[in-house]
Amino acid sequence: MDNSSGVGVLDKAVLVLNALEAGPASLAQLVQATGLARPTAHRLAVALEYHRIVSRDTQGRFVLGPRLSELSTAAGEDRLLAVASPVLTQLRDMTGESAQLYRRQGDERVCVAAAERASGLRDTVPVGSALPMLAGSAAQILLAWEEPDRLHRGLRGAKFTAATLASVRRRGWAHSVGEREQGVASVSAPIRGAGGKVVAAVSVSGPIERLTRTPGRLHAAPVVTAAERITESMRRAN
Repeated sequence: MDNSSGVGVLDKAVLVLNALEAGPASLAQLVQATGLARPTAHRLAVALEYHRIVSRDTQGRFVLGPRLSELSTAAGEDRLLAVASPVLTQLRDMTGESAQLYRRQGDERVCVAAAERASGLRDTVPVGSALPMLAGSAAQILLAWEEPDRLHRGLRGAKFTAATLASVRRRGWAHSVGEREQGVASVSAPIRGAGGKVVAAVSVSGPIERLTRTPGRLHAAPVVTAAERITESMRRAN
């Protein structure tokens, strides 16, 4: 067997997965593609199915399973956090405000990383905090480039409008003043993954007294630069 690791059962399982990368396969097609004996191919495919690494389509053919997508997402999250952490620290130091990284999870946005301003009046968003997608500049960023149907659903009950999101797409960043929380302003920009899809938002936030009622004038440039740096680092890491 080519590319043998010395662990026979693992090598054979990888043969099955590599075969399924090309698309759905019946047992007979798996046997042909892998060169494995029929009982071996069946036993491995069923074992992989038990662990959700392999699944079945409506015709009963074997296909790659949902666990692979979950693991891929987790790997991407780890890469994103590793790349973003030093950039968030630099953004905080450059702006003098707390910096956060948000990802969308369903109808919420979750703070997955943060660099807090060390002292004085600040907007503290603990890592792990789940905030609604209905308000705030990060919510605008995570919604603005969605498919039209999902975008319009996301606007129901939102404190911003379709016109707001059109402006966000045009200029490439968002700001909000007292939208998520009274007295707090923020500026956010998109982080893009494969195919240019928006996968996260980088933000700075703080009291309106410092960020003013036009926070984008102060901080849009460094926030956009930080988002572009993270995007480029993610691209190189893939």
